[in-house]
Amino acid sequence: MDIEVLGTLAVREHGVSVTPTAPKPRQVLALLALHADQVVPVSALIEELWAGAPPRSARTTLQTYVLQLRALIATALEQGEAAGDGEGGTAPAGRRTAKDVLVTLPGGYLLNSGGGTSDVREFDRLAGMGYRAMDAGDFPGAARLLREALSLWSGPAFADVHGGIQLDMETRRLEETRLCALDQRIEADLRIGRHRELLAELTVLASRYRTHENLHGQFMLALHRSGRRGEALDVYQRLRATLVRELGLEPSAALRRLQRSILMASPETPVVAETNSERLVRVG
Repeated sequence: MDIEVLGTLAVREHGVSVTPTAPKPRQVLALLALHADQVVPVSALIEELWAGAPPRSARTTLQTYVLQLRALIATALEQGEAAGDGEGGTAPAGRRTAKDVLVTLPGGYLLNSGGGTSDVREFDRLAGMGYRAMDAGDFPGAARLLREALSLWSGPAFADVHGGIQLDMETRRLEETRLCALDQRIEADLRIGRHRELLAELTVLASRYRTHENLHGQFMLALHRSGRRGEALDVYQRLRATLVRELGLEPSAALRRLQRSILMASPETPVVAETNSERLVRVG
């Protein structure tokens, strides 16, 4: 089974889609697909579908959605077997059935991927390798790995699924992991001197994430290293105005240090960013 959730939902068995069109079965499949090969409790699925106000028939209705998904899986298995061996009739012993793929277990359901692909797992694997490369000082390798991880995203997670409480929470969590990988990939690119190449991307990101301090700090650094100190300082002032107006907060101490470093430095003086949770900056 191949699973994609980093964008539109796509779940395929033997290359055949098992993604339903009806909204609530899509929600069930989305949550099962995200947690493939793990038990998803019935309580979590009910909360996802009915947001704390389930009908009396909730469990029966959930079972109906599971049966609908199994029907799609059974069709996909049959088509895959027919394409694989050209034989009709009953599947030979040992081949997977729909109940083997979407398994009922005590307390919940499990979507058995059968060792197939998952874009979330591949993203986590590549991003983890990228973070380790950063820690080892291999900035070109980190940039490459993190860029590869981010390329798995084709849009917001579950972009075409009307999510409930559980999926909305998972969508926010996944978006945070994407932003962390993006932040580190930009940091790696800055470390290898790609400041000019980053300017267009950072212009868009600073506009999209108007209160994200790390991205604004990276934008300031890229502008300064490109000989555009005045614009770098303008970025700081716009961010400060937004933080004060919308959140009632001043920029962090780390960002204020970066602003002072740029203000005091000439364009030829390198301003160096240190990568930690309280990103420090200094004039080199």
